[in-house]
Amino acid sequence: MPAHTPAPTTPPANPLDRERAHLASSRAALRAMREDVEALDIKDVTGNWVNAAILAREIDNRIKALADLADTPLFFGRLDFLHAPGAELAEGGEAGGAARSASDKGGGGRGAGRFYIGRRHVHDTDGDPMVIDWRAPVSQCFYRASKKDPMDIGLRRRFGYTGGELTAYEDEHLTDPEESTGTSALLAAEIERPRVGPMRDIVATIQPEQDEIVRADVHGTVCVQGAPGTGKTAVGLHRVAYLLYAHRERLARTGTLVIGPNRSFLHYIEQVLPALGELDVAQATVEELVAHVPLRGTDTAEAARLKGDARMAEVLRRAVRSGITLPTEGCVVVRGSRRWRVASYELEEIVRELMDRGIRYGAAQAALPQRIAHAVLVKMEQAGEAPDDRVQDAVARNPAVKATAKALWPPVDPAKLVLRLLSEPEFLAQCADGLLTPEEQAAVLWPKPGRGVKTAPWTPADAVLVDETRDLVERTSSLGHVVLDEAQDLSPMQYRAVGRRCTTGSATVLGDIAQGTTPWSTDSWATALHHLGKPGSRVEELTTGFRVPGEVIDYASRLLPAIAPDLAPATSIRTAADTLTIRRVDGSAAPEEADALDAASALAPATPPALTDAVVAAAQAALRNEGSIGLIAADARVPVLGAALAAAGLPYLDPGTETNAESRLTLVPASLAKGLEYDYVVLDEPAAIVDGEADLRTGLRRLYVCLTRAVSGLNVLHTRPLPEALG
Repeated sequence: MPAHTPAPTTPPANPLDRERAHLASSRAALRAMREDVEALDIKDVTGNWVNAAILAREIDNRIKALADLADTPLFFGRLDFLHAPGAELAEGGEAGGAARSASDKGGGGRGAGRFYIGRRHVHDTDGDPMVIDWRAPVSQCFYRASKKDPMDIGLRRRFGYTGGELTAYEDEHLTDPEESTGTSALLAAEIERPRVGPMRDIVATIQPEQDEIVRADVHGTVCVQGAPGTGKTAVGLHRVAYLLYAHRERLARTGTLVIGPNRSFLHYIEQVLPALGELDVAQATVEELVAHVPLRGTDTAEAARLKGDARMAEVLRRAVRSGITLPTEGCVVVRGSRRWRVASYELEEIVRELMDRGIRYGAAQAALPQRIAHAVLVKMEQAGEAPDDRVQDAVARNPAVKATAKALWPPVDPAKLVLRLLSEPEFLAQCADGLLTPEEQAAVLWPKPGRGVKTAPWTPADAVLVDETRDLVERTSSLGHVVLDEAQDLSPMQYRAVGRRCTTGSATVLGDIAQGTTPWSTDSWATALHHLGKPGSRVEELTTGFRVPGEVIDYASRLLPAIAPDLAPATSIRTAADTLTIRRVDGSAAPEEADALDAASALAPATPPALTDAVVAAAQAALRNEGSIGLIAADARVPVLGAALAAAGLPYLDPGTETNAESRLTLVPASLAKGLEYDYVVLDEPAAIVDGEADLRTGLRRLYVCLTRAVSGLNVLHTRPLPEALG
């Protein structure tokens, strides 16, 4: 027996002790798996240094994936089947063979059809499973089995942990008609567990409707309309982890990408996939995807909206092709003592045929010399010669042919072309004729013409236009799967930029129409999917909230008739009272009437300093609770509040910075709040958040976002009247 294999012992009599013993054995087995990989010697199995480097990298990733996180439960559930599951449940992924082995061997000797469900697969030295990966087919029953459809499950057991120590368990006998059906206390406790640090995985709490989305087929695109707190971001990330498990070879070859609204958001979610053992998923914002030019300028809301309009795609297509000219004279090729002439009408036929095919501009540009050379070869053959492909290639490189091709189909530099389009009114008018009105053209043009690519006043919307132009010239590489979060905020041109990165792959689109906070945000997922290049894709709606308390989501939902009248209000499974406090700071109450927990914030005269003092005091009071604290305010108020927090001796973090036990307070500009969650939120002056946006609807949507960031409690402080839509 290997040294790292624990010696067999008599199983403890107490059920909790038995489960703890299995946890200890599983951790030892995982440690042995890691040690086996660390001991691999690859010196004699690689043919060259390149192969050695690649294999060493794969081994290093494997070692990282086998890490045992001390504070993370190795397994969180157990399934006892009434009958050993068949092979159809055991197929697929890394754990497929292990699950099949478990069904054959009685769950590793721990009872027929018994499976421990965890974050990754763990097996003993004989290869028998000790923990089954949550993504394996057999694990699906853990998430979907119910009293109505027990899926042959006799017992579902959930485990409770404190840190990494197993402290409790809870059983559901799904086939027992006498057992009442109710909300799992351990499930609720896991959902409500205080948050410190980055976003964490939800493998222990995935709900049936979420699991259905997570396990959707890789070949199809899924769009998830999710109200706040419904877990849509977590669902998207877990879907990536599932697809990498079920289709690893394919996605390892084609790549996966998670796109978020900003870098702060990506920092917040970046540890979810590594915690699930997935280390090779790229993350980016849309701005980073299209970073072809240096950003130096800003657009007005109207200019940004127009530049993001789908009509700009046709404007750019016309601009790219504007330099194509039809020939007025032929092309003469001299080879040795012979002269071969391709008449102008023949050249015109070649150019028109390439234009009609609709292929990428750059591909047609490369093909044109070859087409002209082929016309010359036809004439050679008609004259009795027998040229081959080498002759055609030589003719295509002939100076006369190259000069003719360049004159007819000139090269295009995407950045320079867009610079010209946004700088020259006459050129824009030529390309936008019948598409943009003169007033719209004037709004799109830069106030001052750009002099060069490096110094032009490029804006984020301009960069998307450059990206579109690049794709018109040369095809953008496609990935196997793309997750697009907070998708409601993208313009049609941004959707196109994302869509061309998964033209041959699939996508998971996540968002909430009610949280659209850009002037160009979409009002229809059908329209968004059309621009993405995925029309007719499946749209799922998540309306049951698990994170935001019911009292908070009900209050925020008062805004829905004004911001998204077609959406159904979200509901919450959490109905705790006293999770919402709304306080007007106007000096109308005596200090002794103030909340004892927040005595320092006794209502003061309705002045900005009074509000600032009250908000700082509310943040101090919130810090007496366990978990993370978010102080959310209009962007313009952030510097004032930052100075006040510093003066009060309260250190705070910027959005996206990982919280810890010592630093739990984050000062969040309203524009960066989307997608973030905090145990307790202090919200400063809602009216200022609304006023900070270009129009009332966008302002109310921004406020809706800010109202729904709290997991355990929301404290709203204001001096100005609340928006009328809140009632």
